[in-house]
Amino acid sequence: MGKTKTAVVGGVTGQEVSGRVAYEEKKRKKLEQEKLTKEKEKKQVSGVGLKGGERIRIIGEDIPEVDAGTVREPSETAKTTATKAQGPKLRGKKYKSAIGKVDQSKLYSLTDGIKLVKESSYSKFDGSVELHLTVKKVGLSARVELPHSAGKAKKIEIADDKTIEKLKSGKIDFDTLLATAEMMPKLVAFAKLLGPKGLMPNPKNGTIIKSEKDGAKFSGNTLNIKTEKEAPVIHTTIGKVSQKNDELVKNLETVIQALDKKLIVKAYLKATMGPSIKLQI
Repeated sequence: MGKTKTAVVGGVTGQEVSGRVAYEEKKRKKLEQEKLTKEKEKKQVSGVGLKGGERIRIIGEDIPEVDAGTVREPSETAKTTATKAQGPKLRGKKYKSAIGKVDQSKLYSLTDGIKLVKESSYSKFDGSVELHLTVKKVGLSARVELPHSAGKAKKIEIADDKTIEKLKSGKIDFDTLLATAEMMPKLVAFAKLLGPKGLMPNPKNGTIIKSEKDGAKFSGNTLNIKTEKEAPVIHTTIGKVSQKNDELVKNLETVIQALDKKLIVKAYLKATMGPSIKLQI
């Protein structure tokens, strides 16, 4: 068999030359592939997760012109959607008929106001007569003993051991809670339950009594009225639409006298379903 000769070129064998050429070719293809990949990435849209004020930019391609009149800012679109969703508040025929009976520029006397509340009420049920007051200061309060019923009969309970058991289960089936000084330590544990509902007995509203016998004298017509925590306004009820006019007038007069006319800025009467009537105080 013949011998294989290895050519030597400039001190480098043919095998070495062949291996180097293959390596250079492989390296060249890899660089070309990386270049193509980078060019594709440049043509992609950058802008995912844009923050406020940032814009989408296309690199390597021309951006088509868009008519500015056809594009809306996101905020404008949101406003338009919100406006369409809300729309103007539509009033029914009954309300329009009721409000037509009230002169919005006029101040009505207490007697005329009560009369008009009844005439402008359009509910099918026996609505309440509501009194809404704007006063001069936050924190104004009063305990009022109405001469006539304010509508709903109130359930009054005198705290005892049975009451404590009910409170442990979270049950409240009374409108007013009375307690003697001896029972107060037991009720303190339920302050978070009773307090927010205005049911915690305290001397200011007269719900702490000397003995259980005094509880029998407590009237269900007692109103504890006060302003909202952060606004000088008071909301209460003085009776039902079905009550006699003179009863409602006397209840209204009693509330106004208890608060002092000088501290009342504005007063409005209305039925549960009916327009507001501004009063002359």
